[in-house]
Amino acid sequence: MRERIKDILLESIQVKEEILRNQIESIFEISQLMIDCLRKGGKVIVFGNGGSASDSQHIAAELVGRFKKDRSALAGIALTTNTSVITSLANDYGYDVVFSRQIEAIGQKNDVAIAISTSGKAKSVALGIKQAKKMGIKTVAFSGGDGGEIAKLADVSFLVPSKITARIQEAHITIAHIICEMIEQELCQEQK
Repeated sequence: MRERIKDILLESIQVKEEILRNQIESIFEISQLMIDCLRKGGKVIVFGNGGSASDSQHIAAELVGRFKKDRSALAGIALTTNTSVITSLANDYGYDVVFSRQIEAIGQKNDVAIAISTSGKAKSVALGIKQAKKMGIKTVAFSGGDGGEIAKLADVSFLVPSKITARIQEAHITIAHIICEMIEQELCQEQK
């Protein structure tokens, strides 16, 4: 078991090392997109299923609360938290529309929609991106492997170089934390 623990940690480290070598520009681009959105009074809308739903909530909480610095609240919302809305949409229209209908209801042009799916194949997530694009909202996909359909749909994609769900999720939250730090660094300077 000790050897397996070491292997898992090494696997996680190797994924992050590959991101370090090849994806700094993508992280910068997503950070800048979110900073521009927030400067213009837009909000960051985050959504995904399962573990990605939890990551959506985590990212929104870092924006609304704080990451490292005490500062004004930033507009972030996870579309995964209102069970009455989610269950009524799933019941009345089918689960596939749970994100697209919410984006239709609350999305605005200066917003950024962040779609999270480890496989990139979640239909509900893809439909959320399509709705956002229809409304002129900038879209970001967080995925893994080849990114599936959502990577092709989004304006900007961050693809974790792994096919292992746990490694993809670990990298997603690491990248989200980096982006939150970049946002605070830029926007807190402006608040002084």
